[in-house]
Amino acid sequence: MKQERFPGEKSIALLLDPDKAKDDSLRNILKIADDCQADFILAGGSLTSAGIGNLIDRTRELSSIPIVLFPGNLLQLTTKADRIMLLSLISGRNPELLIGNHVIAAPHLKDVRDKLVPVGYILVSCGPRTSVEYISQTEAIPSDKTEIAVATALAGEMLGLKMIYLEAGSGAANHVPLEMIRSVHDNISIPLAVGGGIRTAGEVKDIFAAGADLIILGNGCEKNPALLSEACRIRDEFRKIQ
Repeated sequence: MKQERFPGEKSIALLLDPDKAKDDSLRNILKIADDCQADFILAGGSLTSAGIGNLIDRTRELSSIPIVLFPGNLLQLTTKADRIMLLSLISGRNPELLIGNHVIAAPHLKDVRDKLVPVGYILVSCGPRTSVEYISQTEAIPSDKTEIAVATALAGEMLGLKMIYLEAGSGAANHVPLEMIRSVHDNISIPLAVGGGIRTAGEVKDIFAAGADLIILGNGCEKNPALLSEACRIRDEFRKIQ
């Protein structure tokens, strides 16, 4: 797969957790994803212990949407996905998540470099402490510290990362503040992804308008599968004016 801007336009991704994506629910949500032409399926999560390869295989049987690995730990490392997010948790100071795990993974990924997307992963505190904060043993950037988020995103771009991902965390009480999304977007030239705490179509519209290139939906679609269809409809409206 050739290297290109990822994503190339306003896009919607569905995040699947291997521990939660059982066959009936997986079949149902992937049918919705296919019907509304979601752009990507992300596979992974911070707590998962189930086999990521099995999820990718089953997803390929049920859908033709490109699959992106979103690894929460080294146990989720696989080359089966169409693309691989090489996540560096630049909002924290845990050396294993900044570079340590990447050193271990590098020999396994050296032959699939065309699949890799180096991502600056920025956790934003948007309510009670989330699972990803606990598992990563890092402190998220406070939601009112926009200047820190901007400086962190800029540093990631200057280090050569190809995407910034502002993440409120799975099941977060709120999504990343619009002001922070807008400010980060205005200061970087690489794609901006936003995820966590997104529950309504109105929030999807606001987040796209604030500058997100890619919106990642997870828990919100588990509780309300229709959200995925609504999000893709809003995406299409934004694409008409891009």
